[in-house]
Amino acid sequence: KPPVLEPLFENTLEEFQKTVGGLIETITLASDLILICNTEGRLLGLPHNLRVCGLDFCGTVVAVSAKGDEFCSLKAATIPFVMDLLKGDVNGS
Repeated sequence: KPPVLEPLFENTLEEFQKTVGGLIETITLASDLILICNTEGRLLGLPHNLRVCGLDFCGTVVAVSAKGDEFCSLKAATIPFVMDLLKGDVNGS
């Protein structure tokens, strides 16, 4: 599915686990860009979603930023880049 822009939901571990369908794993791509995915996505047979920086992601991926130790919404200026990245339109392989 193409990426969808949604507002940040409740910022809890349980909500992120519900969204990705299991245990979460975070991958920091930049100081203001973190991808959250199901750590067992491939083992669970979730469909391949995208490849970023040589990493394959299976299942739902959530892009967030961070403020201290907490996740937060992406900055407006970052959103177009992230949407292209999640569509595979950015050379991040």
